[in-house]
Amino acid sequence: MHMIWDKKTARTLALAAAMTMAGAALAPQAAQAESIVVRASGPSAKDFSPGKKLADNISITLKAGDIVTLLDGRGTRTLRGPGTFGSTATLAGTDTRNRLDDLFKTRTERRARTGAVRGTIPEPTSAPRSPNIWYVDISQASTACVPDPDNVKIWRPSTAEAADVTITPSAGGASGKVHFDAGQSVAWWPEELPIDEGAHYALSWAGLTKPVQIGFSLMAPGSEGLENMAAALISRKCDAQLDLLVETVALPDPAPDVGG
Repeated sequence: MHMIWDKKTARTLALAAAMTMAGAALAPQAAQAESIVVRASGPSAKDFSPGKKLADNISITLKAGDIVTLLDGRGTRTLRGPGTFGSTATLAGTDTRNRLDDLFKTRTERRARTGAVRGTIPEPTSAPRSPNIWYVDISQASTACVPDPDNVKIWRPSTAEAADVTITPSAGGASGKVHFDAGQSVAWWPEELPIDEGAHYALSWAGLTKPVQIGFSLMAPGSEGLENMAAALISRKCDAQLDLLVETVALPDPAPDVGG
């Protein structure tokens, strides 16, 4: 039996692979053999470039002003210099995978006739944070990694007032419109605006000084586990989603070794 390979079939398979990838990130795993650097600043930053992998059995010596954030299958830890930190295997705290269920959901939902997603987020006690890594945060310019270009939603942190968002292709062409009711945080991306690798759009609404620039990158399958997912987000420069991932799985900052 031969399968007919068309765009819809390819996208369906890509979504299935992405859901497998997300599920693997949530599943219990054996102790990790290495950590990945996701952020680094300070005098030693050149030695800890984002995406660099570090074996669990090494120690890390930082200078004053150094800040290095590491991620593995258990979560993220931020090391602050000066000092020497023991092997990364000893820095693990409480496992964070139970925080990731909603963050990685990629279920396909049927579009309402109005194109809206009637979900709201309770008033936060601190700055609002997107509840799903695949929602496109329209409050900041970014490249958004998406696992399924036919199932994309946009999210806004401020929901006090209704808003009409105009989305214009940077390459030219007709604009699309998205309406948010007061209290609504999530809405569908317009069907008439295609999301392909490298697609770029300008989003504007009342009160903005200048449009928010959003680009897109299609998430490749095979990025299983937190480390590989973080590496994919780093390589595709999906910084807003990487920040959300890092913050969601953050563990307490470890202290340097005594005498380090």
